[in-house]
Amino acid sequence: MKKAYRASLLRFDASGKPVFDEDGLLVVAPDATGRQRVLDAGSHADVAARHPGAHTTHLPGRILAPGFVDMHIHYPQTDIIGSPAPGLLPWLENYTFPAESKFADPAHSNEVAQFFLDELLRNGVTTSLTFATSHVASVDALFEGAQRRGMRLITGKVLQDRHSPDGVRDETEQGLVDTEALIRKWHKVDRLGYAITPRFAPASTDAQMRGAGELAAKYADTWIQSHVAENRDEVNWVRELYPKARSYLDVYAGFGLMRERAVYAHCIYLDEADRALLHETRTAAAVSPTSNLFLGSGFFDFGAADRVGYPYGLASDVGGGTSFSPFHTMMAAYYVGRTTVEGIQTKAGLSIAPSELWWRHTGGAARALGLDGVVGNLQPGCEADFLVLNPAATPLLARKTKQANSLEEMLFAMIVLGDDRLVERTVISQAG
Repeated sequence: MKKAYRASLLRFDASGKPVFDEDGLLVVAPDATGRQRVLDAGSHADVAARHPGAHTTHLPGRILAPGFVDMHIHYPQTDIIGSPAPGLLPWLENYTFPAESKFADPAHSNEVAQFFLDELLRNGVTTSLTFATSHVASVDALFEGAQRRGMRLITGKVLQDRHSPDGVRDETEQGLVDTEALIRKWHKVDRLGYAITPRFAPASTDAQMRGAGELAAKYADTWIQSHVAENRDEVNWVRELYPKARSYLDVYAGFGLMRERAVYAHCIYLDEADRALLHETRTAAAVSPTSNLFLGSGFFDFGAADRVGYPYGLASDVGGGTSFSPFHTMMAAYYVGRTTVEGIQTKAGLSIAPSELWWRHTGGAARALGLDGVVGNLQPGCEADFLVLNPAATPLLARKTKQANSLEEMLFAMIVLGDDRLVERTVISQAG
């Protein structure tokens, strides 16, 4: 049965430019599998005439927008958001690894997974590429929870067989065996996808990295996720561990871990050869601005990324990141973009348009994940994951959005002043 929703409507064209109808109509209907998809979208005057029998829900004063796509987040770090540390490596040692060791317990994994997934949806995130831990139980718990909610979610067991404490370190071969078993169990089940997940180059031996590359070649439609060039101390450590590699990113290339559907978080300390490699291999960057600011890691170079044209999108990176809210992430990305840096890392400052920020957290992130036309947009054929936004959710937001003279002003007001209160409802495709 067709369902229609009448409200203001935000979506994006093929180039990522916003398309907005003040009086819009979104029509959804189930496909052959029962999954809700966008059947039609546009102005009410045009679309309503094409669907006279659709049951219409009128949402005055609301905005229908695509569900957000989070390209990099750690669900086991939910409870360590806001933990103080002088930098990335001490933060891992003092907070991250102790917290992640608890996920050997299936009951703990399940409890955190349920909270995490509910928090994503409460903040309007309908798709995420997510780190679990090195424990199989952590992966099963997250996939099971996402499946029950009908969410599109990608995750994987972390591979880390060295330079890691007891409780999170895995065994080289067993980690690879577990990874393949989880791929066969979960990949492409309902709306779920598997990500082969070496934590970062220093945490896996050459044997484990080679094995990960072999699995990535064998299961070519899986994802790959890891970290690269986040922090200067980390970059120096990798240089010591891999003196023959041209760069930190080149380490992953040497193990066959760069291809379409490969996503590397941070990508701060890259040179032009690295950026060209990302472009050539269609490997994506997950830009994590709240985390980079919080840990003092550095500033992603948006201008350089756009000049080379490699794929990237926005990410919360909870728990180094400080919020599940995409509005906070977009605001931090704006700050990072505006920042001019000189010295070891040089980047020019630029002002990112509000619609561009929004695109990089929806359709642009979906494109970077290889899910263009599947999620992150409200064009016909997309899975019907969408948000009902209330631009008058708080007194200040209501006052500001009422004065907006353009779409860019309205989007920016929501980015600057918005949080979970702005998300009145999150609609998931498979939930009907």
